[in-house]
Amino acid sequence: MRDDYDLIRRAVREAVARSDIVIVNAGSSAGSEDYTVHVLKELGQVLAHGVAVRPGKPVMLGLIDGKPFVGLPGYPVSTWLTADLFVKPLVFRAQGLPVPQRETVRASLARRITSPMGVEEFVRVKLGRVGERLVATPISRGAAVITSLVRADGMLVVPADREGIGEGTEVTVELLRPLRDIQETVVVIGSHDTSLDLMGSWLRRKGGYYLSSAHVGSQGGLLALKRGEAHMAGVHLLDTDTGEYNTSYVRKYLGRPALLVLLARREQGFIVPKGNPKGIGSFRDLARPDVRFVNRQRGAGTRLLLDFHLRQEGISPEQVQGYRWELFTHLNVAQAVKAGDADGDWASAQLHRRWTWTSCPWPGKSTNSASQRNWRSTPVSRRC
Repeated sequence: MRDDYDLIRRAVREAVARSDIVIVNAGSSAGSEDYTVHVLKELGQVLAHGVAVRPGKPVMLGLIDGKPFVGLPGYPVSTWLTADLFVKPLVFRAQGLPVPQRETVRASLARRITSPMGVEEFVRVKLGRVGERLVATPISRGAAVITSLVRADGMLVVPADREGIGEGTEVTVELLRPLRDIQETVVVIGSHDTSLDLMGSWLRRKGGYYLSSAHVGSQGGLLALKRGEAHMAGVHLLDTDTGEYNTSYVRKYLGRPALLVLLARREQGFIVPKGNPKGIGSFRDLARPDVRFVNRQRGAGTRLLLDFHLRQEGISPEQVQGYRWELFTHLNVAQAVKAGDADGDWASAQLHRRWTWTSCPWPGKSTNSASQRNWRSTPVSRRC
């Protein structure tokens, strides 16, 4: 139905006449053509317009002729969550039935979550069993990212009186999939690389196995592996003293036997807007006052490699506009360039098919997978 006040009002009147509960999907925000709240005010009573949950804040609750009215937000994740929170209880209670409760589990959080004060935030997570405990990995949180619901194993709630939850904290997770399926998930924490996405797709096609990947940087991955929070850690760390990748860092951070497997070799380069309007082609260009840069987070192998090149060129971080702006994946920084928020970033050349890519001469980087040796004897490891 198009955004027409009279059409919406007529449809709502007809729905009230023949239904026990009336639900309108989309139109609950405060836009110039979001008419739902005005229709509700004319025909009935607005009980609430906006609730302290995220995603789903614009949800609308009301009564028309004594019948419940729910205006759901239009973004798909918001629609699903608010329907689960408000519509499902109405439907079951209207039938005199108890509202079904999902199974919950306790899990260790793989990555720190930040959240605004004053709202309850529902965060989708992937789960996997590492040793004797479950590990929860947060996934995409946007209200429009419908694939995050498809991928999610469960949800956790960040309370309204907290600004987030720290890495390694034990949290309660409400399950969206059977626990038996979650037992066969491979937990990978560390460097972001698209080869991990391909590996996850391959495991799903093999049937019954899944991959949960958290992008916290190579060093963060090794620390997670040391704490027993992951089966594998993606690493690509350059030892600037020897020119060798990964081995010295695995010895330094793990301090015990581990299996280091060469997963891929890749090339680094600058991701720039189409046509490269700022003419970025070397690290010296990053120090220009007209160039806005976006960086990877501390501990990422890409960040360490960038710092190495800047030192080689005699460029300090303070000379690079945007050096302190940190994002967690190659895709995130490339999207910042595509959106026009930055003029360039230093990332994997695998993205050059989506964005203009300017090569920087640097030999291929080794992206390795490090794992505990005893994990290789488990059934799920044999599928990787």
